[in-house]
Amino acid sequence: MFKKILTLSVALLIGSMALKAQQWNGYFLNAAKNATSATLYDTSWNSFHTWTGLTGSTGYSAYLMPGGYLWRAAKATGVSFSGGPICGKVTKHDYAGTLLWNFDYSTPSYCSHHDIKPLPNGNVLLIAYERRTAAEVTAAGCTTFSSEMWPDKIVEVKQTGLTTGTVVWEWKSWDHLMQNTDASKANYVTSLVNNPQLLNINYKSTKDWQHLNGVDYNPILDQIAFSSHNQNEWYIIDHSTTTVEAASHTGGNSGKGGDILYRWGNPAAYGATGTAVLNVTHDAHWADEFSTVPGRLCGYNNAGVSNNQSCADQIITPISGYNYTLSAGSAYLPTTYDHRNTVSGMYSSNEGGTQQLPNGNEIVASPITSMVREFNAAGAVVFSHSASGSKTKKYSACFITNEPPAIPTITANGNVLSSSTATSYQWYMNGQKIAGATSQTYTATQAGKYVVRIADANGCVYQYSSTFVQFPLGMIDVNFNDKLSVYPNPTSGIVNIKEASLFGKQYSIQVISHVGIVVKTFYNAETIDISSLANGNYFIRLTSNEGTATKQISLNK
Repeated sequence: MFKKILTLSVALLIGSMALKAQQWNGYFLNAAKNATSATLYDTSWNSFHTWTGLTGSTGYSAYLMPGGYLWRAAKATGVSFSGGPICGKVTKHDYAGTLLWNFDYSTPSYCSHHDIKPLPNGNVLLIAYERRTAAEVTAAGCTTFSSEMWPDKIVEVKQTGLTTGTVVWEWKSWDHLMQNTDASKANYVTSLVNNPQLLNINYKSTKDWQHLNGVDYNPILDQIAFSSHNQNEWYIIDHSTTTVEAASHTGGNSGKGGDILYRWGNPAAYGATGTAVLNVTHDAHWADEFSTVPGRLCGYNNAGVSNNQSCADQIITPISGYNYTLSAGSAYLPTTYDHRNTVSGMYSSNEGGTQQLPNGNEIVASPITSMVREFNAAGAVVFSHSASGSKTKKYSACFITNEPPAIPTITANGNVLSSSTATSYQWYMNGQKIAGATSQTYTATQAGKYVVRIADANGCVYQYSSTFVQFPLGMIDVNFNDKLSVYPNPTSGIVNIKEASLFGKQYSIQVISHVGIVVKTFYNAETIDISSLANGNYFIRLTSNEGTATKQISLNK
């Protein structure tokens, strides 16, 4: 029924496009805070589909995922934290409104708030406060505040049941602190500006210290972006780490663990000189790959023009592989925004969001003034309507109706990389698109970290593979690779090495993570146990005087 109605609606929309030639043809999703409903609206703001009787009232944001699945940051009951917008819950409903997941992330020690980000693998990112005592704050070297503090963390949760979930990845700002006031305390550094990868605990210290309010995920880079209301900054961190690495300063695609890879908007926050461009900010995110400004970091700048004038800003980051260039002792570039939409008449003291569309248009939501507008590339308003909701996004009919294809996998035969079967392909190396690499296979000409993007026959919903590490050329002997067999694959932990004796009596077996880190080593074994590792894809590399061979294996406990 849904597809029939949608087909009719699309036909009506096509007929009206002559009158709305500048609008992007899609559906607005609007979910008002404190409501138990959400609605899709067409380009004339006619109600097309409504979810009613949703579990929990909307706490902040709502998103659609392919196939019409509605995700919301919702309000739990009995939470131990206060302030806005406290959530404590994430819900997932299908298009018909059936509840698929109702998960509370709230205890006396932590509570989710503000934004969420559903991930392509079915998991979800949550922003959460964690409670730190006054004693912990003092021990961390804070000299400007001596009470309880609520620093932020970001967690990835995997659904395990209708109301249950497991944290499979976690990053804490508390693990990446610095201060230059007390050499006897933890996290002391002699120079703030030379440590921009860390957060100065003495900068604007208060209970709700950072007040993170927006989170986004980049599947090509396997990185996370987020925004801070109180610090007036946008940040990027590495998601390819393990939780242990995320608490450290090494590991991951970047090699920097959970340290901040890039920050922008307020150089004073890390002791650098330069103009503060962000003045209260929300909704840090990357422009979609299929927008006209792919890869730009974007967000809502609440008081960016003046204390009563908001704007929507975009910057081009100084990306270099999985890292970002920085001159020592200086602020991260650019010195100011690369593009600004002043969104006249849409001042919002709090909240707000933007979206960059495939035709060059931009959606801007200003919930405090209850307004959503669509601007063309020249900044002219092509649509305006009264609407509440912290974020209002637009989705194509094809996106709403189609389930995503399976996440692709990559296998290697020597230097030839092969994607699982799909309709279209695009390859990337070290986070950058490889021009012309649009076949199912790609012959690697250099060592690197590879990702492939696929689409199904509909061509409107895309999936990205996990990062595949291609080892240095010449390291893998194809003949020996053919001799090596590891099974079962996938495995729950025990891995058999078939005919290992072909490699001689003395050999080593290394288990390598998807980012190239050796996590286990065995010697002269025909059976190995990797059950202590986290679920995911690994490489089994066998090396002897006879040669070297590598096979990929999936751990699924």
